[in-house]
Amino acid sequence: MRLICIALLSVFVTSSAFAQRAIDFTANIEPDDAVIIAMRNTALPQAVRQAVGAEVATRLERGIGRAGFTGEAGATTSFLSGDAAFGEVHLIGVGEGDLTRRDWENFGGRAGSLAKASKATRVAVFANGSSSNAIIDSAFGSAVGQYSFDKYKSDPEVVTGSIVFFTQDIDAARNSYNAQRRHLADAVSWVRDMQSEPANILYPEEFVLRTRALFHGVSRVSLNVLDVRDMERLGMGAILGVGKGSERPPRILIVRYNGGPQDAAPIVFAGKGITFDSGGISIKSNDGMWAMKTDMTGAAVVMGAVSSLAKSRAPVNVIAIAALAENMPGGGAQRPGDVVRTMSGKTIEIMSTDAEGRLVLSDAVWYAQEQYNPILLVDVATLTGSVGRALGDEYAGLFARDDEIATRLTSAADVAGEDLWRLPLHPNHDAQIKSVIADVKNSNTGSPGASTGAAFIGAFIKPETPWAHLDIAGVSWLAEPAPTVPAGASGFGVRLLDQLARDSAQ
Repeated sequence: MRLICIALLSVFVTSSAFAQRAIDFTANIEPDDAVIIAMRNTALPQAVRQAVGAEVATRLERGIGRAGFTGEAGATTSFLSGDAAFGEVHLIGVGEGDLTRRDWENFGGRAGSLAKASKATRVAVFANGSSSNAIIDSAFGSAVGQYSFDKYKSDPEVVTGSIVFFTQDIDAARNSYNAQRRHLADAVSWVRDMQSEPANILYPEEFVLRTRALFHGVSRVSLNVLDVRDMERLGMGAILGVGKGSERPPRILIVRYNGGPQDAAPIVFAGKGITFDSGGISIKSNDGMWAMKTDMTGAAVVMGAVSSLAKSRAPVNVIAIAALAENMPGGGAQRPGDVVRTMSGKTIEIMSTDAEGRLVLSDAVWYAQEQYNPILLVDVATLTGSVGRALGDEYAGLFARDDEIATRLTSAADVAGEDLWRLPLHPNHDAQIKSVIADVKNSNTGSPGASTGAAFIGAFIKPETPWAHLDIAGVSWLAEPAPTVPAGASGFGVRLLDQLARDSAQ
């Protein structure tokens, strides 16, 4: 039997309101490690055999046979090794053939969940050893798969120790993970934290403060905030109208990262940031209203994506705009039947104060076009219940007038592991949003609701502006966990926008 020493290296810890094992890399295993192995079939991978030695490997294979493990993708089996070399053994099937980044991230997510529950101080993970991409993808999956939000629990879960990924080139793995994927994992966790916060804690001004902290000390980043006086000066009657019913004033937050050529036009991501949506005067029923604290997810997602890009020094110019307001039925709240004038000059008849996300975005996307002339404008919003009824929680809705833009987004989504399904934008939808007494109306537009919501935002997009709309209402909060997304806040969109920006920089 071989006793094997640990290789020491840096530990990467995400700064978030949850407990997780630190992520590390190693070229060896040591006594008392728990071991997690990616299995393509029932045969023990060569990297594991080399690490533990022939004698221990033979005993492991006997254990695998006794456990009845099949090696099917997603299958898991756990047993005690009964060997002094290490303790617990966990097998996770990944299937045979070519495995994608998503496959390895899902393996890492499952490994992270198993490691989090383990009593071992250190959990060693074998992602089939040879592929550096598999190792980094698995480490990322583990980071986001371990997430939980325990901030307000009196007796929160305590997780200690590390999860280490086996590799023959520690420095390369450490540098690769540290350069990019660690920042992406941190950004996803930050967004999930923001989604999980209650609305009495997180409101427009607090959102701004937390975003300032997120970008503190990050180079090539500038941050600007539009307050009520600024919005009045700019004629932003739509977002001001949404905020009138709350004691918490609205804000527009702009974060700009210049990582590309100085004279290159930016990509702009605009996010809906309703920190709580009561429905306003058109008040929602109590059933499920608690979840309306997550109506700021789009704003958090665009900030998280730019954070990942900026902290990893991606060679791209990108701007995140968060349209922040609280939609409440206070004495000053706008009413159904009111008419507001937007920054664009267009007027909106308020048919329902509960269709407020498209209102705040109408001013935000116009501001983005006037100020930055973006090469691509993508807005992200938990906009409609209709999109969830159409697509469930497997896909976000994608709307685009241009096929090439739609293809760019779906390609980025495929790589990032956050799926999109393109839904129609028909000329009839533009006709449906027309108002009798104003230019457009924000509700009572008929079906399909997700498409007419997109058409409404599209009414504030200049014909020459490359634009896409993402409706993430169905995927922003999951009732059932997925390998890299525990139940609850998903952070959906951070990985997608990060990949889209990187693709655009190539």
